[in-house]
Formats: sequence, structure tokens, C-alpha cells
Amino acid sequence: MNIKEVITSQYFASLEMLKQAVVKCPASLWNDPADKNKFWHIAYHALFYTHLYLQPSEQDFEPWAKHREQSQLMGPRPRPAHQEPEIGEPYSKEEVLEYLEFCQKQVSETMPSLECVLKVM
Repeated sequence: MNIKEVITSQYFASLEMLKQAVVKCPASLWNDPADKNKFWHIAYHALFYTHLYLQPSEQDFEPWAKHREQSQLMGPRPRPAHQEPEIGEPYSKEEVLEYLEFCQKQVSETMPSLECVLKVM
């Protein structure tokens, strides 16, 4: 197995684990007001950065068609003025699963052309 196959299999395994967590998440926990970090928000955050890191560069990144500004942020913005994000409406399970499927497709399309540079010590 070459390095691209290993990385691809790890992406798919991780996305499948996330998918199972989303599918099995009870409705009462999806957007529980008692949780500082909502289940849906953590799942969306993971997918957003999976999608971003599959791009050749940050400049090549185009957000998912249903992306809502700042919804990927889990805390204060990283740049000044370090304001808390305005998250807005939660994504539904169906929307998160749709984005997950989109990310799986991105893995399939991106990994074959990935330039892997490994330095063996």
C-alpha cells in the first residue's frame, strides 16, 4: 500500500466514524442549549476543516455551497479583534450528512492527484 492509499483510507475511516456519530446522535443532543459546543457545530467544524485541508492551498479553497459565514469557528476569531463568532441557525443532520458526503467526494477526487513528499529520516 502506498502513502496515498494509506492517507485516503484514513480520511474515509474518519469520515465514516463521524457519519456514524451524526446518524446516531439523539435529537435532544443535536443542539442542546446546555452544551457550550453543540454537537452539530463540532461536526460542521470537523467537516469544514477536512474540506479546507484537502485543497492545494488556502487560496484554492471555495466554501461548501451551504456554508454560513463564521459557522466553522469554535471560539473567538483567530485574528484581531478576537470577537466571538456569530453562528446563527444550526445545520440539520441532513445538511451535515450532505456536507460529509461532499467531503468524501473531495477525498476521492483530490487524493489521486496529491503530491506526497515524505522525508525518511
